[in-house]
Amino acid sequence: MANTPSAKKRAKQAEKRRSHNASLRSMVRTYIKNVVKAIDAKDAAKAQAAFVLAVPVIDRMADKGIIHKNKAAHHKSRLNGHVKALNLATAA
Repeated sequence: MANTPSAKKRAKQAEKRRSHNASLRSMVRTYIKNVVKAIDAKDAAKAQAAFVLAVPVIDRMADKGIIHKNKAAHHKSRLNGHVKALNLATAA
């Protein structure tokens, strides 16, 4: 455990930051999960709406450094591909 006052403060700050970042990461996962659920349910309109809501959240977390920018791009690309495929399948 930290002994000096400055080390104690840094430990408190690190814990506060860790829990805040964990909360933000959880939020991103929830938005992604909402898109995946709509895709699994074969609901194209709901999937598109969930995707539109998820993209800015994913981008914000990448900008803040909560997730890596390439991971954000990977999630957006993968979800967009699934949503487009679902739209094509329901249109045909």
